[in-house]
Amino acid sequence: MEPATKDELLNQAARDYKAFHETLTGLNEAQMSEVWLGTWSVKDIVAHISGWHREMGPALERLARGEKPVPTGVSYDDVDAWNAKFAAAKKGAPVADVLLEFDKSHEYFMHAAAGVPDERFQPGKTAWKLVDGNSAHHYREHADQIRAWRKSRGL
Repeated sequence: MEPATKDELLNQAARDYKAFHETLTGLNEAQMSEVWLGTWSVKDIVAHISGWHREMGPALERLARGEKPVPTGVSYDDVDAWNAKFAAAKKGAPVADVLLEFDKSHEYFMHAAAGVPDERFQPGKTAWKLVDGNSAHHYREHADQIRAWRKSRGL
């Protein structure tokens, strides 16, 4: 069943975050760094999710203040370019640092989401789409990919 309220959406995001984390359990540095999803490894997947957290947290903070979420002149139309930018930014970072940043960025993003007034959370509206797309939905999408990869590799 789809979440119907802000609280349900945030709770779903928390559950899917935990489920995503479980897909990483037991993977070592080499496995986390192995490229298998196009040009990406698990580490790259985690880094790009963190990038979206850090990019969309301020959008939620602007919404909470009654402003437009995206600053004038900024476009997120080229999602692939943003994804590549976020992954590239952490290419040389150790896995442990990327995982720590994932936890911190998730906490920041969820705090920013919690600050948006409840009435702004309507399915299909901006706050809803920003939160679901950059948390629950995003975690599920990549958790499914990682689970399939692990199964194919016997991990």
